[in-house]
Amino acid sequence: MAGYTPSEISDILITQEEIARRVCELGEQLSRDYAGKDLVVIGVLTGAVTFVTDLIRQIYLPLELDFVCLSSYGHATKSSGEVRFLKDLSHPVQDKHLLIVEDIIDTGLTLRYLLETLASRQPASLECCVLLDKPSRRLTEVPVRYRGFEIEDRYVVGYGLDSAGLFRNLPCIGVLQS
Repeated sequence: MAGYTPSEISDILITQEEIARRVCELGEQLSRDYAGKDLVVIGVLTGAVTFVTDLIRQIYLPLELDFVCLSSYGHATKSSGEVRFLKDLSHPVQDKHLLIVEDIIDTGLTLRYLLETLASRQPASLECCVLLDKPSRRLTEVPVRYRGFEIEDRYVVGYGLDSAGLFRNLPCIGVLQS
């Protein structure tokens, strides 16, 4: 990888090129699946910002973009299990097709909470698109229709994912040294 690679990164798990290729594939699939539908893409702040902005540029349909902010980590490296809403949607979503875009799913607790909250608002449909899926960490099952990559249980940073607010600007997914 050219450019900035901090010494705290032990390994590059997914390259910038692999991410770009997969985001393009997901955008093509979403463009087909949501053709003719009233689509609202909901990015989960802050980790999914990089992914959602790249992804929507690959969806060749009219769409609305909104954001929510939830917290279950704080500055810890493991989920506390307690989910808090820090920012809600800006507009009503009833009868619209909602696509939640998340950076990573591990325990599933945060995404489950968000799905239940948004389902109560009576959307026409509700689906999830995640960049990274860590199924070995799952504590609750959640339906994820669109996946970028399935990864093993390692602490990863880059492409929006952080450790105490750092490393979000890496163009790849790297493994943080333990």
